[in-house]
Formats: sequence, C-alpha cells, structure tokens
Amino acid sequence: MRVLLQAHLDTEKTNDLIHSGKMPQVMQEIVAAFKPEASYFTATGGVRTMFLVFDMQDSAQMPPLTEPLFERFGAEVDYTPVMNADDLQKGLSQIK
Repeated sequence: MRVLLQAHLDTEKTNDLIHSGKMPQVMQEIVAAFKPEASYFTATGGVRTMFLVFDMQDSAQMPPLTEPLFERFGAEVDYTPVMNADDLQKGLSQIK
C-alpha cells in the first residue's frame, strides 16, 4: 500500500544533530530505510518536517521504520494511505 509519512522533527534534537555534523548521515540512513518513491523536506507549523511516500508491504514495518524517527529526531509521526492518479482511476473504475 502506498503510504504518506509525515514527520515533524523536534527542533532541539535536530539542532544538536546539525551542530554535531551528524545530520546528513542520520537523515540519509533513515530515508534510505523507507526506500521512498518521493521525499520532501520543509517547515510546517514552525518545525522541520519531512514527507515520504513509500510502499508499505506490511504494517509490521511500522516499528522498525518509525522508531529511529522517535529516537533520533524526537519526531511526531503520522501515516496516511494515499493514491496516485493511476490508483484513483483504478479505484473509480470499480464503482458501479
């Protein structure tokens, strides 16, 4: 299932990672674990935020994917099932 992950990153924890020089490596490791089809980074609500769109094969993937976000970034995380245009057309074709 295609999923949109939204993670709001704790400012103090991410500031510490940035000042230590570890932020690029930590971010690369975490993003690589998701194997996203798309990733975006911005600020929402005044905090650093990342959006990742990826394929979740099994809900059992949630703990190993999410724990590093909690531990390293003090993140608040939301998962939302999403569709692309092809998925939407496929779903609409099944409505009678």
